[in-house]
Amino acid sequence: MNAESFYQRAVKLKGKGAMAIFSMGEVKMLMKEAQEAAKVARAKRLADTAAGRNPRYCPPEQVEMSSDEFLGRLGRIPVEDRRHIDMTEASTRIMSARYPCRG
Repeated sequence: MNAESFYQRAVKLKGKGAMAIFSMGEVKMLMKEAQEAAKVARAKRLADTAAGRNPRYCPPEQVEMSSDEFLGRLGRIPVEDRRHIDMTEASTRIMSARYPCRG
């Protein structure tokens, strides 16, 4: 799924507030998509590190990010970019902004 499609669907669900409980299939699907993207982004980061390449982001051991923060950061990626990237790239950009590598 491209990042713009994910973003639009997530914003629509968030707009439902408590009524989103009646859209649990959609909620679960989006959660799974985000988790899979994060898993692939993490695997790429670890592979880069193992190969001696500079990773795109350098998180602490324990990473926590609320769905509101994730959605807010996703929304800050320009729409044109979101239309052309998948959720793995979007997750990588979000993590790069939050956890840049130092030096």
